[in-house]
Amino acid sequence: MEWKNIYRGFLMGISDLIPGVSGGTIAFILGIYDRLLSSISGFFSRDWKKHIGFLLPLGIGIGLTLVLFSRVIDYLLKNYNQPTQFFFLGLIIGIVPFISKQANVRTNFKFGHYLLLVLVAAALASTAFIKPADAAVITSLTATNTLGLFLAGWAGSMAMLLPGISGSFILLLLGVYPTAINALSTMNFPLILVIGAGVIVGFIVSSKAIAYLLHHYTHSMFAIIIGLILGSIFVIYPGIPESGTPFVMSAIALITGLIVANMFNVADPKTK
Repeated sequence: MEWKNIYRGFLMGISDLIPGVSGGTIAFILGIYDRLLSSISGFFSRDWKKHIGFLLPLGIGIGLTLVLFSRVIDYLLKNYNQPTQFFFLGLIIGIVPFISKQANVRTNFKFGHYLLLVLVAAALASTAFIKPADAAVITSLTATNTLGLFLAGWAGSMAMLLPGISGSFILLLLGVYPTAINALSTMNFPLILVIGAGVIVGFIVSSKAIAYLLHHYTHSMFAIIIGLILGSIFVIYPGIPESGTPFVMSAIALITGLIVANMFNVADPKTK
């Protein structure tokens, strides 16, 4: 068992609670993105035993974080929204040089790759202007909302695996985010199981698709991934904080995020 994956799952779980921040981005920062995709795909094959040691601790970390920290993240976003968002903004900005180095952008990217990068970044950035409608919190299941919540979990999990796209933001756009956070906070197990089932199915399908595309269209996929990450900067940017304490706290949070991203990049053997 790779028990150090518990802390990696902890970080991914926190990011997946915040609209605009992608668990896939955190996986890239931690240097486990390729392994994550292959392990999820491989877990549902004959070789599942060799992948469980990687996935189980990661899943424990993510699961514990979602249950224990949903209220904490909700509190931070309500009371310290800008510093919280600036911390993750620092993480995201800090990973761009790391991914560019992994992709060997200067050597491998042609005009078409740069064009694809810009188009993807612009498309994702445009979602920052979408204001999700206020949605009612679902507390009990019916035949109709069960299917809707399952499909929303599916869509959200597919986004979680793509760096730059936030699964929570997808849930927000679909009007399910308040329901998901409330279900976690109140331990509403029927709703958690339905959304969770959608998440699991989404992981299975999307991990295989993304792994295939990364293997066969590597440079184009890196262009898409970098574009998604750059576009997500505009999605989570909370605006210029007020002068005084909010500005200082946001500046410290941004710098801390940059330092943390750099620490992970240096620790990753692929960067050495």
